[in-house]
Amino acid sequence: MHCYENVVSYLSCGMLLAGLFHLINHRKAQTSYGRHMKLSSTARMVPARVAWFLQEMPALLMPLLLMQLSHQYSTMGRALLLKTFCLHYFQRTFVYSLLTRGQPFPLGVMATAGFFCSLNGFLQGYYLLHCAQFDEEWSVGYRYIIGLLVFYTGMVINIHSDYILRNLRKPNEIVYRVPAGGLFEYVSGANYFGELVEWFGFALATWSLPALSYAAFSICFIGPRAFYHHRFYKEHFKEYPKFRKALIPFIF
Repeated sequence: MHCYENVVSYLSCGMLLAGLFHLINHRKAQTSYGRHMKLSSTARMVPARVAWFLQEMPALLMPLLLMQLSHQYSTMGRALLLKTFCLHYFQRTFVYSLLTRGQPFPLGVMATAGFFCSLNGFLQGYYLLHCAQFDEEWSVGYRYIIGLLVFYTGMVINIHSDYILRNLRKPNEIVYRVPAGGLFEYVSGANYFGELVEWFGFALATWSLPALSYAAFSICFIGPRAFYHHRFYKEHFKEYPKFRKALIPFIF
């Protein structure tokens, strides 16, 4: 399949603009789900496990579908990058979503997230399959190796932090407690920090505009949410450690 570079560029720039729009639009209030939920009589709710499963699934299915349709899925470097992206969303779709003990989601939030995951899955998969120019030396280069190491380090942090958060609650319990252990000793949003590390590692490994755009979008979306989580803990728990940062250890 031919690489339509303009489509890749437009989608990547659109993702960057969407991230900036979200950052500006949510300076004073967060997207209404989880602890920042603002219930209304008209909001249709979806159970958390169903919502996470349905909204994350398209980001896994899109690259897999593109792989089946492509005949250029050849080099080891390209294959590993695609499988790395899919691994994250396999974990989010079939592990995280089935174990989460979160609150129900508004249907609109789930649908918006699912739409974004569809576009992002298409963009990353299409670029890697049809536009990326990787020679055999790329897979032994420092950017590729360091980027993948950073990605998998972030994934471990993210999964471990989710495990800590999940075990703060008993099944069917809706209560918020202060997380402790792992990187939660340093930041309020250790799970978010881990995910950001993942995507900036992926951007380094691919050295591409689509991956960098997604990493930038992630920090625009996750950054404010981590800040509001941090403020929530400080407001509701007087004993909350003052030295903890919101998102990045020792910095922010």
